[in-house]
Amino acid sequence: MSVKLSILFVLACLLNFPAFAQEKTKKELKAEQELKKQKEIEALIDSKNFVFEAQKATPQGGRLLNLDYNTYFLKFNETNTTCDLPFFGRAYNVAYGGDGGIKFEGIPENTRIEKSKKKIIVRSTVKGKNDVYDLLLTVFFNGDASLSVTSNNRAPISYDGVVEAPKTDDVKK
Repeated sequence: MSVKLSILFVLACLLNFPAFAQEKTKKELKAEQELKKQKEIEALIDSKNFVFEAQKATPQGGRLLNLDYNTYFLKFNETNTTCDLPFFGRAYNVAYGGDGGIKFEGIPENTRIEKSKKKIIVRSTVKGKNDVYDLLLTVFFNGDASLSVTSNNRAPISYDGVVEAPKTDDVKK
């Protein structure tokens, strides 16, 4: 009886073995999702049409500040770049009673994209109405990003946030 039971057990194991081999492990599934996200981020940056949403600000010589609401952004496009970010720090030559933030709209110039194994770096210069802004955007393959803004009239400031595809309303405009 035990011989028949052991043979039946071995047969059952052999018949079920191929089914287990076809299932993917959690590690493989996670690696596939990461690769998919990486391809999406690369395609987004290569299209030169994306939105950076700021979540934290770090002024020069200051501490990290969490930004309320997700209303601070940099909409990057080859033909027009729009920025609305808060500014904390020293301003050198700014009109009294101005809006206080980094707000500009202009055509990006000298845009360079550098890719490495873990991140993509986008460098660009945008001439606003009253200032020239040098942008350094570091995008990691999980969608997290860091933006450094340097201008002639203000101290440098950095922002942490995420990079996303523009909303459909933004694409139509």
